Amino acid sequence: MLQITPDLLIDESDLDERFVRASGPGGQNVNKVATAVELRFDAARSAVLSDEVRGRLRVLAGTRMTADGVVLIDARRHRTQGQNREDARERLADLIRRALVRPKRRRKTRPTKGSVEKRIVSKKHRSETKRGRGRVGGDR
Repeated sequence: MLQITPDLLIDESDLDERFVRASGPGGQNVNKVATAVELRFDAARSAVLSDEVRGRLRVLAGTRMTADGVVLIDARRHRTQGQNREDARERLADLIRRALVRPKRRRKTRPTKGSVEKRIVSKKHRSETKRGRGRVGGDR
């Protein structure tokens, strides 16, 4: 089980891991050992996520989510398969944790009478300053 929050767990059967060869530094180890991890989580068919959370997850995942609703996490930061596996799982859990947070709705507010007046006074002052910068009177 992958624990997202104390009351939200994702079953191992919902996760699909594939181990592939990683690119980059590592010498012969890179060519011989499949250490990179591709973690797939089918969010569209998952029973543990609500539609609201799925929608936020789609936005947060961006290009990491396929058109079918499958989240794909590619982990190849570390040299060992175990570390990459843990990294991929933690990144998925973090993504889902962020999707669980409902954003606060913005309340429309109006500026106070004093702040509007202060703004207009400062604009007039700035206007006077700029007006005084022109050419000085004249016979040209």
